[in-house]
Amino acid sequence: MEWQDTGTIISVRKHGENSTIVDVLTQTHGRHAGLVRGGAGRKLAPILQPGTQVDVEWRARLEDHLGTYNIEPIQSRTTILSNRLALSAMGSVCALVNFSFPERMALPRLYAVTINLFDQMAAGGAWLSDYALWEYTVLEELGYGLDLESCAATGVQQDLIYVSPKSGRAVSRQAGAKWADRMLPLPRFLRAQTATKEAVEVLNALKTTGYFLERRLAPALGNRPLPDARARFLTVLHKASAKPKG
Repeated sequence: MEWQDTGTIISVRKHGENSTIVDVLTQTHGRHAGLVRGGAGRKLAPILQPGTQVDVEWRARLEDHLGTYNIEPIQSRTTILSNRLALSAMGSVCALVNFSFPERMALPRLYAVTINLFDQMAAGGAWLSDYALWEYTVLEELGYGLDLESCAATGVQQDLIYVSPKSGRAVSRQAGAKWADRMLPLPRFLRAQTATKEAVEVLNALKTTGYFLERRLAPALGNRPLPDARARFLTVLHKASAKPKG
């Protein structure tokens, strides 16, 4: 068995004396692991870092074997390493990919939004809302999407500011007023699928996506807890958003 693809490194773990097992989110073969001989050595270790965009060649005697990778770097995205917030976000993305993406299943939309998010981080752009939209897309593509088109109670499409934790549907200000303390926030950018520079809106969006990652997606994956890397990212984001501007 043999194929070639492109993708981004998601995780690297040591195997034996000098080799590594590398998980790559590939364009057409999904999240796929392979053995890299010499991957822990001086030549390859600096290349085999999460977030690095690579060309990969995978070989195995049988399809269900681990197989071996030959890896060629395309883009390092090392600028992320100097930004604590971006680095913690990339760690959260990589951990959630390993946690939730089925192995060896092509997920073209999730691949595209993940690569776009990493590119935005590396470029130093305004990527925070892209991260929140990435989690929203993960829920949607894995079968646990939210219905934000109209109010669950009245059917109206205006003034939708809540998400019902029970149904995952949007709720209007008026219909949800009585249960406001039980509702999840619905920032405007999340419903419109647009950008925002407001950290508070992003944190509100992540409260909602995190609820459904934890209460719907995680139970379907064996009721494992969400990766600690996501909580660490939220801690860094809270601290960054609390700093005075100027």
